[in-house]
Amino acid sequence: MRVDLLTREYPPDVYGGAGVHVEYLARELRRLCDLRVHCFGGDRTEPGVTGYRVPAALEPANAALQTLGVDLEIAAGAGGADLVHSHTWYANLAGHIAKLLHGIPHVVTTHSLEPLRPWKAEQLGGGYAISSWAERTAVLAADAIVAVSEGMRRDVLTCYPEVDPGRVTVLHNGIDTDQYAPDHGTDVLTRHGIDPGRPSVVFVGRITRQKGLPYLLRAARSFDPAAQLVLCAGAPDTPEISAEVEGLVDALREERDGIVWITRMLPRPEVVQILSHASVFVCPSVYEPMGIVNLEAMACEAAVVATATGGIPEVVADGETGLLVPIEQAADGTGTPVDPDRFVADLAERVSALIADPERAATMGKAGRRRAVEHFSWPHIAQRTHALYATLT
Repeated sequence: MRVDLLTREYPPDVYGGAGVHVEYLARELRRLCDLRVHCFGGDRTEPGVTGYRVPAALEPANAALQTLGVDLEIAAGAGGADLVHSHTWYANLAGHIAKLLHGIPHVVTTHSLEPLRPWKAEQLGGGYAISSWAERTAVLAADAIVAVSEGMRRDVLTCYPEVDPGRVTVLHNGIDTDQYAPDHGTDVLTRHGIDPGRPSVVFVGRITRQKGLPYLLRAARSFDPAAQLVLCAGAPDTPEISAEVEGLVDALREERDGIVWITRMLPRPEVVQILSHASVFVCPSVYEPMGIVNLEAMACEAAVVATATGGIPEVVADGETGLLVPIEQAADGTGTPVDPDRFVADLAERVSALIADPERAATMGKAGRRRAVEHFSWPHIAQRTHALYATLT
């Protein structure tokens, strides 16, 4: 069976959880089938991987139109496949068109949903209507839909009630626990100005509304001054949220020291060492279908404090591998806390509790690694994915 994975992100251009998912899923699927990968970003040297650039005539156009231009080329390139499997709205329309053009099944993996990310209108303008249309068209016509968590499955069926629940399968994100494993070295910490002798509260993620970084920065005003706040945070979605975060960081630095902000996306080994030394890893997301970054932190033996939203409670075992922060969210699709001050206070309370009790945090970190190893292996997820393909071809 020849399977073509369609994706925006693929190494070396991986910046989010969906890209991590595709990278490792592809590695394992190659052991099970004839796999090809079609991705954005231009030429790749890896065998079986084809990269596509934005068509020259669309370079001045809205980003959503550029995406559709790449999608058309990917659909053409999928000729000869027995099945196509697309990831995120960026590639969903390529999968839908390939299904129609080549008469083959199309599997969609939902890592997020456009109706639940209305803040993207800030980033894409009218292109948000296009991205929403592309996702909806592909999801409704897909032969099978993969949700990366039970929470994501519920969201799919809520946002797209026309979808037959029998077509939606839950296959969690995974983690490579050989690559994500405790690194007790300190060279990376030293290079980035992180003091290995101080407790550290760590955030890793893009600067986007869904990741909730402004809530963490407000909560940090209550953290023990002895603890460092390490922000591996870059790639802001918009100038507005970039300015908001910069203002909050500047205000925090006026009140306390130990604020380390790394604005570039770090190589994996550097992130692993920073996570390995985290007293607490914090995921303040207001929208997170799965939250693969929590798995990465757990695999590095970091205790996790994370929002009880989306698929996060399926990953972080409350009271065992970390602490969940309750949140009541607006029903307008933004995920905004109904009571932001309460959410910030609860976030601060849980982080502070683990900073004050390093033995408890260390015990949670070890339990987190065990959970990552036992429940979220990529070979298992690839086998289940391949079994799904077999039901469609």
